[in-house]
Amino acid sequence: MIELLKQLIQIKSDTKTGANEALLFCAGWLKDHNQEVTIHNNNGYLMLTAEKGQGSETVIWNGHVDVVPGHDSQYIPVEKMGRLYGRGSADMKAGVAAMMAAFVELDDKALSRVVQLHIVTDEEIGGHYTSEWLVNQGFSGDFVICGEPTDLKVGLQSKGVLHMDLTFTGKPAHGSRPWEGLNAIECAMMFHSKVADLPFQQESTPYFAHPSVNLAIIHAGDRYNVVPDLCQMSYDIRFLPGQASEIIVAQMAELAKTLGLDMDYKAESSTPALTTKPEHPYIQSLQQAIRKVAHSEPVMFGQHGAADTRYYAPAMGGEGAIEFGPAGADWHGDEEYVVISSIFDYKSILLVHALS
Repeated sequence: MIELLKQLIQIKSDTKTGANEALLFCAGWLKDHNQEVTIHNNNGYLMLTAEKGQGSETVIWNGHVDVVPGHDSQYIPVEKMGRLYGRGSADMKAGVAAMMAAFVELDDKALSRVVQLHIVTDEEIGGHYTSEWLVNQGFSGDFVICGEPTDLKVGLQSKGVLHMDLTFTGKPAHGSRPWEGLNAIECAMMFHSKVADLPFQQESTPYFAHPSVNLAIIHAGDRYNVVPDLCQMSYDIRFLPGQASEIIVAQMAELAKTLGLDMDYKAESSTPALTTKPEHPYIQSLQQAIRKVAHSEPVMFGQHGAADTRYYAPAMGGEGAIEFGPAGADWHGDEEYVVISSIFDYKSILLVHALS
């Protein structure tokens, strides 16, 4: 399994072509181990599915082989002090390798449920061409594990995503006489200084202390001697389970009105907040598997970011899609690594859980 992971890391899968190469490598490896695999193609993005078992319930193991760009040296795996370093080692080729190895070991006749393996190639750029496409083609189930790196903790919840583009309008004037104009940048600054006080920012949940608000983009002004009359700002807002994106948008719009600012906006909520209850039967059995394999008490937490769980959950009534994967650190960073022992624990937990 570690050799499989090292081979995956060496495939530079930070492009569409490279991710497809990694996907075909996975398909070939599974076929070499006597597994039946189906390769799908959507707009040139490849993905694979494989299935074992029988019964009325389906568990899905989802993993992606695409990675963010890294230095050339990061595509040479380095094993050191119980860790395996390399681009994608944690995010998330370790999860993929463990899922593949576990899938090969599954005894088809011993399963009382269906287990599907989904390996995809565009999670890092949104997942629209692969995981979302698979769900739209009917590849859904009763429980989904996305093998993102979680330190063997169970990611029950994740924040939703709301993007807002705001345009503030002022009045142009000569830069030497700013009092004759209205500086749109200053209008935007005034607005931003009050965003933290909005009601939605004061809310919390057991898994999240607050929403996340990132002022991500700003465009304004093009000359020193002109008071800028337009300022465009974009926010990336990660809202909590239980919050409604429409209410957040309304609060942002009302703030501009209260401050007397001329502001236009457009807003798009691209990802719902996800919640799976600890009482969910598959979460209960997953906790039992963690206790059995890792000899530790399971830890539940909420993810600040989004994963391909966002596509599976709506097809499952809003819950039952979680993030759960090996331990590692610095994914998307220069020193990305996975803890090797956690990969073996992860594979064993997947097997115990599937057969429980």
